[in-house]
Amino acid sequence: MSRGARRSGCLTESLAGLLTLLAAVLLFLSYASMVVNPAKAWYMTALGLLFVPIAILNLLFLYWAIRRRSRAALIPLLALLPSLVFIGRYLQFSSGGVEAQDDTIKIVSYNVGRFQMGRKPGSKATESKAAVMDSVVRFIKSADADILCLQEVDISGEFDVAKFVRDHFPDYQACYFMFINSGGAYGNITLSRFPIAGKGHLQFEKSANQAIYTDLKVRQGSTIRVYNCHFESYNISLASLARSFGKRDTTMVRATEEKMKRSIALRREQVEQVMADIEGCPVEAVVTGDFNDNPMSYTYHRLMKGRKDSFVEAGKGFGATYSALWPFIRIDYILYPSHFKAVSNRIPRLRYSDHYPVVAEISL
Repeated sequence: MSRGARRSGCLTESLAGLLTLLAAVLLFLSYASMVVNPAKAWYMTALGLLFVPIAILNLLFLYWAIRRRSRAALIPLLALLPSLVFIGRYLQFSSGGVEAQDDTIKIVSYNVGRFQMGRKPGSKATESKAAVMDSVVRFIKSADADILCLQEVDISGEFDVAKFVRDHFPDYQACYFMFINSGGAYGNITLSRFPIAGKGHLQFEKSANQAIYTDLKVRQGSTIRVYNCHFESYNISLASLARSFGKRDTTMVRATEEKMKRSIALRREQVEQVMADIEGCPVEAVVTGDFNDNPMSYTYHRLMKGRKDSFVEAGKGFGATYSALWPFIRIDYILYPSHFKAVSNRIPRLRYSDHYPVVAEISL
């Protein structure tokens, strides 16, 4: 082998080693994103969001190093070891649910996406908003759930929300908070077959997002509080961002960065507001909704305090709930007190919203 070829080989090995080390560092930072306050380091949330692709990148470097019989394989191997603990938040190979008991209740959490999936640009679906709403209502009725937590409910031209609930869900009692404008009503609705003992609303500052809570008498002498949350979203367009990269236009990139900073900061404040209410709550709390954050996030880590995740405990397959980036993005959850037991968890891949519903059975 010539001296030039040896030099080229050494440079390749050095570059590969540097990239392998960088990928490992990024993966460790992704782990750390769960506990770092996003108000102090917003970019850590972005690294947590990229946990799955960063882990896959480390797997590729591990494979490359093993093929080369390189000692550098130790770097991605060590970086990937903690992933064995966290991967279950995204993928479950077998259901671990317990058998249903007499005290088992069924809960559905569903961001219905304003009933607009059929009218989104680029969507193959052509249904009208009314048709999408009818499909969602049929699904909800077929789910036969005891508790339904709906987010992004947009009722065009309908200002009497109580009438809407009576017409479509006569078997349920309701708790809701809706923003009313000239076009209708928009907000969160919780429906329950159990008697409602109390209800409340947590308004988030500088945001159209919110959380509502409902105290339910689930059995004789026992009450639980169900939080129905819709935390701040990123409000970014991946398609527009991709086009800006293609055109080398940095304006959209900077705007996207500012939107991410704002949404991450607001979401952290919203989570702390909900946690403060939970900590002052005299009864057991179930937390549901669209968190707009992944399982490797500060949001998830905080809300999991004293609780378990229905998908982790009783799900099977991919846990992703955001259809546009399936199977990588999981942002919708049902979290329950740690001494309750999960019987089942499923995520029907319905096309009526950009989110998939989460359907869980919990034994109290």
